[in-house]
Amino acid sequence: MMNNRLVVFLFLVSLTFANDQIPGEDQKRPILLKGGVLHTVSTEVLEGYDILFSKGKIVRIEKNIMASPETDVYDVFGKHIIPSYIAPITRIGLVEIGLVKQTRDYAERGTYNPNVKANVSYNPDSELIPITRSNGVLIANSVPAGGRISGQSSVMMLDGWTWEQATLKHPSGLHINWPSMRINYGSNIKKSEKQQREEIQKSIRDLDDMIRNVRAYFQRIKQRSRLSDERQKADLRLESMIPFVIEQKSIFVHANEARQIKSAVDWARKNDLKIIIVGASDSWRLTDLLIKNNIPVIIDQVEKVPTRRFEPIHLPYKLPSILKAQGVQFCLNTIIGYPNDGNIRNLPNEAMRASAYGLDKNEALRSITLSTAEILGIDHMVGSLDIGKDATFFISETPPMEMNPKILMAFIQGREVDLNNHQKMLYKKYQEKYRRQGQLNLSLIHISEPTRRYAISYAVFCL
Repeated sequence: MMNNRLVVFLFLVSLTFANDQIPGEDQKRPILLKGGVLHTVSTEVLEGYDILFSKGKIVRIEKNIMASPETDVYDVFGKHIIPSYIAPITRIGLVEIGLVKQTRDYAERGTYNPNVKANVSYNPDSELIPITRSNGVLIANSVPAGGRISGQSSVMMLDGWTWEQATLKHPSGLHINWPSMRINYGSNIKKSEKQQREEIQKSIRDLDDMIRNVRAYFQRIKQRSRLSDERQKADLRLESMIPFVIEQKSIFVHANEARQIKSAVDWARKNDLKIIIVGASDSWRLTDLLIKNNIPVIIDQVEKVPTRRFEPIHLPYKLPSILKAQGVQFCLNTIIGYPNDGNIRNLPNEAMRASAYGLDKNEALRSITLSTAEILGIDHMVGSLDIGKDATFFISETPPMEMNPKILMAFIQGREVDLNNHQKMLYKKYQEKYRRQGQLNLSLIHISEPTRRYAISYAVFCL
């Protein structure tokens, strides 16, 4: 009886938090956008150029392209055409409300779960998806969490009926949460300094043992293929790590402190692995080490306080410009985890803040488009406006990374996607309510949209 109630409850929750938008249809006719401002990212900004895409791919970028009779033509003179922003580390599709356990599906029990696949758990009906893409983020890398080895992430397109249709790349990488290297000297700590150091070393040795076990398991598989009569029980955990250990696919190591980063780099070098550092608050201290070992960095949020009291208050804002000046490959991300799982749409704001603190504006745009695509290994498909790449971009009245974007249209592989969302509907609803009651201050019409939204939301809250 209890199980039946639980099933009914989960069904009602899924209905409550499912968006009612219909995914875009496959592109049937070529589309020509005329006279736009093309932010190609890979080259310079092209003003007054046309872009033609067909069957989900960009086929021509020129001036004055002549349209064939079967081509749909849109005049976008003066409008900005911008490649999709790409969020490199998110939980979108894996969690709906952080405080509601039944809507969280991003972590499995246990310490080592390399066989977990994010895209299988991805919910294409999440209400957070239309909210995210309405700000230009059309692609996101969904990442599992928890334990020492969390599992495999998947690059997802924020459109599609099923997780299979939404998957752009799987796996995009294996995720490891690096052990904390900090020794706690507090008076209430029961473990001695020696015991704490031994625990840290044991965590790293356990990772070494798993790498050795994967290599041994792979050799047994090769031998088994030569000896067809020999049977061996499959080990899903070891087998799922073969692409990352043997084929050297990307391993995302979540580490912030300098000691963590150095330890992870030494571990990767010893085991001949390809890693990407995620978080990387102290990466500015180890730029030579990162460059020498060709290790990219995913910066976990710009808008935050420094790690240490003695560090300059603006250091996190300047971190992207520091890494760029030193030659470290990097991209930007928003912070993940409750209550920020729904704030992926703020990704362009992170780039804008980095631009305000020394990062060139073109590089800031690159850090949330092409640089992210390169680190995730999808730059041959997305990340810039180039012939042959997917037609995954959006059209905006404002330049990229504006606080008050006015996005007119968006395409994912040539499919036009719905830019409406629940928040926009509520905004219009309550704006009309107070207009009818004569309580809407006319001065709100002359202020920015975010401020207007806040004012109206606050009025609703006060009621």
